[in-house]
Amino acid sequence: MAPSYPTAPTADVVDVLHGERVPDPYRPLEDSDAPATVAWVAAENEESERFLAAVPSRAGLRSRIAELWDYPKQGAPFERGGRWFQMRNSGLQAQSVLYVADGPGQAGEVLIDPNGLSEDGTVSLTGLGVSDDGKSVAWATSSGGSDWMTWRVRDVATGADREDVVEWSKFSQAAWSGDGFYYTAVQQPEPGAELTEAVSAARIAFHGLGAAGPDPVEFEAPDHGDWIPNGGVTDDGRYLVVSVSKGTAPETYVLVRDLADPAAPLQPLNPVLEAMDRVLEHAGDGTFFVHTDRGAERGRIVRASVGSDPGDWPEVVPEGPDTLTDAHLCGGRLVCHYLHNAASVVRVFEADGTFVHEVGLPGPASVVEISGRASSPLVHLVVTSFVQSGSVWSHDVHSGRTELVRGSAALFPSSDYLTEQVFVSSGDGTQVPMFVTRARDRIPSGDAAVLLYGYGGFSVPVTPTFSVTFAAWLDRGGVLAVANLRGGGEFGRAWHDAGRLAHKQNVFDDFAACARWLSSSGWSRPDRIAVMGGSNGGLLVGATLTQHPELIGAALAEVGVMDMLRFHLFTIGWAWKSDYGDPEDPEQFRWVRSYSPLHNIEAGRCYPPTLILTGDHDDRVVPAHSYKFAAALQQAQGCDRPVLLRVTTSGGHGAGKPTAKLIDEAADRLAFLESVLGGF
Repeated sequence: MAPSYPTAPTADVVDVLHGERVPDPYRPLEDSDAPATVAWVAAENEESERFLAAVPSRAGLRSRIAELWDYPKQGAPFERGGRWFQMRNSGLQAQSVLYVADGPGQAGEVLIDPNGLSEDGTVSLTGLGVSDDGKSVAWATSSGGSDWMTWRVRDVATGADREDVVEWSKFSQAAWSGDGFYYTAVQQPEPGAELTEAVSAARIAFHGLGAAGPDPVEFEAPDHGDWIPNGGVTDDGRYLVVSVSKGTAPETYVLVRDLADPAAPLQPLNPVLEAMDRVLEHAGDGTFFVHTDRGAERGRIVRASVGSDPGDWPEVVPEGPDTLTDAHLCGGRLVCHYLHNAASVVRVFEADGTFVHEVGLPGPASVVEISGRASSPLVHLVVTSFVQSGSVWSHDVHSGRTELVRGSAALFPSSDYLTEQVFVSSGDGTQVPMFVTRARDRIPSGDAAVLLYGYGGFSVPVTPTFSVTFAAWLDRGGVLAVANLRGGGEFGRAWHDAGRLAHKQNVFDDFAACARWLSSSGWSRPDRIAVMGGSNGGLLVGATLTQHPELIGAALAEVGVMDMLRFHLFTIGWAWKSDYGDPEDPEQFRWVRSYSPLHNIEAGRCYPPTLILTGDHDDRVVPAHSYKFAAALQQAQGCDRPVLLRVTTSGGHGAGKPTAKLIDEAADRLAFLESVLGGF
């Protein structure tokens, strides 16, 4: 039975943008708190629930997903002051918990448990910084999925919090120096506009323990409202490092300050916003190991000093054929994490760049976390894949010994599945990698249910990582395809540049080519292929849906950027202009107008079954994107295929969402797909 959609609030709104009249009838949905919007969202959720409740497999799917989710999860342990800290989740806890122990691998004790901070589990631990002596922890919480952070300080010995409370922080870490920490502060929004107002006036402040009044500002750039700074302190405690980005642009401006001299100013290490430069650690004699793509689009490591010309920075580890994603100084050696065809490789080098050894790890897999200190040879890594839920390894950079600390713990028969990598020719001949995971005994039959996932933006690499949604899909008999599209970070700067700004259409073309390959290769056919993506990946799904509905049988669009003409007007949206372009610019307006999902819906066209998911507290990609797109697509739909909107209450962009809500979402995704694709 076709859904009966509620009537969305509308208004006679027409914008004139660069000479073009652009109707925006669903503009009232941008006001999430308006009674008409609240009532409409409730009605949409009721209709979605009615549809999903009628899927016979829904209850069984939820039960199986909960079973797959119920395994112990651990982050990489790290040491401060002789104490070891680690994030853990016993399995179905709403939020992960910080433990402290006397050594890695030991049971330890709970230090910070956010699960008691809210009845529904929607308060999460979103920031953490431990003092060098291991005695104090700066910890930040966020509520209801919001990006806003509130910092507190806990005494490790007593487990009690000090009176210190720091509010109105976003996208921040806590970097300790002496009796306080540096953090990113943001201009307090107008009351009631916390979830919509554009983020502005970001600055680096220092909170001294017990200090009253406004925290002193270490760095600010009032003439550059689009600069986002973050502060760090080198492992030896000697230097403050402030890294500044212009929105999400792939360049940084780095400044350093010698903390040994109270009168020392911040000094620039590099020219303003010319390359992606990341300080790894103080190398001694006032020089720094820097990970840069300056003159090396796949990354290299150089040694830099304040006041020197970047062209004269001595090279330590040269650019190679693989992409250097991050590096760490551990035990006097450089631990370098590379991507080889989108899978992780870890190599160790001497401080002078001499290759020492490669860390033996299972593959194809992803190293999702690395912890270590410049003073210790012990490194911990968390490794995951499409079928392995996450294992913790230790590696000694001096002896070269690698040991498994904790294996993959999910109740998923990983040995029954096989991951292969194929290369797909996009429309312009570019070879696009795609991982295909399936049961080992499955052969192409032309009718497999395939879940095709992609992202393609912001230089973010998509690598083999474990997802319970993916695992449950495989468990039901489906085939999983994960594409490495242009715009991502798998192959360096050129790969990113080929999928952004004027070249953004390449991302959608790559994804369409992957969908075509899945049909032409004999694995599946269009009506059995579902596409899925979130955030920028939600934009990808929206563009695929509107450009090529004939290629797919279903779509899952999550927290997507759907209105490309107004994305820059809300919260942190302006920061994405580095990838999308500026709608205020006539030429760049034409770029985004050409693929904006909201503005390319055609009335009367038959679109595939679509489930649109968002959270009512998403203050990164505001829910209005999904609201307006859902309303427009429902109104335009030219056949009886369902277009559903599922809105999570007290939910945001994804981070910090409690486990029960994540399980419910995963069950509803798969119940929807099983219903509209005709089973697995």
